[in-house]
Order: sequence, then structure tokens, then C-alpha cells
Amino acid sequence: MQLKESGEMYLETILILSNRKGFVRSIDVCEEMGYSKPSVSRAVGILRDGGYITVARDGGLHLTEAGLEVAERTYERHNVLSELFMTLGVEKETAVNDACKIEHVISSRTFDALKKHLNEDLK
Repeated sequence: MQLKESGEMYLETILILSNRKGFVRSIDVCEEMGYSKPSVSRAVGILRDGGYITVARDGGLHLTEAGLEVAERTYERHNVLSELFMTLGVEKETAVNDACKIEHVISSRTFDALKKHLNEDLK
């Protein structure tokens, strides 16, 4: 199943919340993303059916191996792109917002080149 941008955003949010809180429920995702309960419920069902998350009996959301891979890749792209933009002089809020848009469409080849360039600049 090919994920769309919104699916990647949900997985990234679950990862961030898991790192921050440990236990993540749908309501936590609603609050973090500012989405309605029905929207998050629908997304959770799609991600569960796609094999990206599991939902425990207590309502806990857990990333599967496939979900964790997508979430970590998306989160890394977000962080690297944000940092790169800020080193270019872009204000933090704008850098973060732009990175959030670009992280879903940039090719692996281009991202790797930007990441390499950023790492060389930080040396």
C-alpha cells in the first residue's frame, strides 16, 4: 500500500508522541494534529489495514516495523530540511513549515545530497 502525505504525517505524529509520552491513543493524535476524532479514526483504520500500525485493546497505537520505517524516514527528512533551511537564514517557523511540505515529495537521492551538504557545513 502506497502511503499518501497524510498517512506519513500520522505515522510521524505517532512516532513523536511515542517518544514524548510513551503511550499514544487516537485522542492524543487528534490533539497534536488538530484534527477531529472521526478524521483520526478513519486514518487509524486505514493505517491499521495497511499494516503500518496496530491498535491494542486499551486503545494504544503502536507502529509496526513498516510504520516505524516510514515514520523515522519522514521525521529525519523533517529535521534535516528544517536545519538546512535555518542554516540558510530562514526563520525557524518558516523553515519548519516548509520542511513539513517538502519532506513528502523530495526524492531520496536529492535528500541524501542535501543531508551530506548540511553535514559537511556543520564540520
